[in-house]
Amino acid sequence: MALVSFVGRVLFASVFILSAWQEFNEFGVDGGPAAKALKPKFNVFSKTVTAHTGVEVPGFDIKVLVAAAVAFKGVGGILFIFGSTIGAYLLALQQVIITPILYDFYNYDTEKKEFGLLFSKFSQNLALLGALLFFIGMKNSIPRRQLKKKAPKTKTV
Repeated sequence: MALVSFVGRVLFASVFILSAWQEFNEFGVDGGPAAKALKPKFNVFSKTVTAHTGVEVPGFDIKVLVAAAVAFKGVGGILFIFGSTIGAYLLALQQVIITPILYDFYNYDTEKKEFGLLFSKFSQNLALLGALLFFIGMKNSIPRRQLKKKAPKTKTV
């Protein structure tokens, strides 16, 4: 059963590790295609959050966000393979931050093709986040080590 669990973690983490590897290779000086795709979506997200909550999202270089996402996915994926909850937390944090920004289906009319594509990707990322939360919950519900006390032997007459 341990082998099946390990293979499952490897397959699950491969999604994040391969994505991090691709983004790392394309990063370049300007943050690569990921930064170019994320910048306009981040600007729209910032305006939406500010308009609805009144809280202004601080501005920063989008390359930093892409670099952090690559680091979280790479390191988190490797740690997750070995069963670390820290890896699961890193991946979950990356999902919570990036998913609503990158897959902004809520900015499109339901009749448009983009809405369906973005909603599908958003739903897939929610499923990944759910699996990570399930893993964290299961890891935290299993006691570390239980010392088994031997029951005293009773004499039968």
